[in-house]
Amino acid sequence: MTSRSGLPLAGLLAEVMTALLIIALPARPQQQPTASTTSVDQGKAAENSNTNPKAPTKDEREDSASNDRLFFALPNYLTVKSADKLPPLSASEKFKTEVRSQFDKFEYPWYGTLAGISQAENSERQFGQGLAGYSKRYGTTFGDGAIENFLVAAALPSMLREDPRYFRSDTGSFARRAGYAVSRIFITRTDSGRTEFNYSEILGSGFAAGISTYTFHPRADRTLLNAASVWGTQVGLDTFTLVVKEFWPDIHRKLHHKPRVEAQARGN
Repeated sequence: MTSRSGLPLAGLLAEVMTALLIIALPARPQQQPTASTTSVDQGKAAENSNTNPKAPTKDEREDSASNDRLFFALPNYLTVKSADKLPPLSASEKFKTEVRSQFDKFEYPWYGTLAGISQAENSERQFGQGLAGYSKRYGTTFGDGAIENFLVAAALPSMLREDPRYFRSDTGSFARRAGYAVSRIFITRTDSGRTEFNYSEILGSGFAAGISTYTFHPRADRTLLNAASVWGTQVGLDTFTLVVKEFWPDIHRKLHHKPRVEAQARGN
């Protein structure tokens, strides 16, 4: 969720993320294996899948969620690369992954930073300043994030049987990959592997904006217009976050000065 001041905080975060995305340019396509190698590997894979059908192993299920971190700190557990090799997450796994993310040790200073920015902007003036005002802003900021994250990534995906993970494209031009990332705010994958409208994101962020606005925020902010503004800002930030998730491996490699081919070789 965003602060009630909305755009100033959202703009600051967007500027920081934009600078990091510039680092990722140009994003070159992955080198594809030769046709002969690809056909042989595909043939072996098809033969193995037909002769040895089996349920996902424990290790495969543990790999269903990532252990990655954005900017080496913020949990990025619901971002994965392959949509074909991973089994769907159960409802229990969706909630456990979100609990793990929401209460990660780096989340507390992150929300503290957001609360500090909100205090510096003097948003929601009814909270006042000083330690008391900061404490109220910290609590509402953490509450906003928890409500939105659990609705979008756990509760609604479990009810609607949608997959809350972001499956990176990782191939193609910068524009193609950015377009793919933006489209994922409206399109998602179901537990059965189909694609459908991303009800969890759009409805979940809307429900979260309404719940937080009309419960623990100042009465002066409890208006439909404000709730709609927070909803729109949140969807916008979530969209930008998906783009960052798509290009984070490229940013990571640039920061460590690693060629793409070398990074792929180490991953294999």
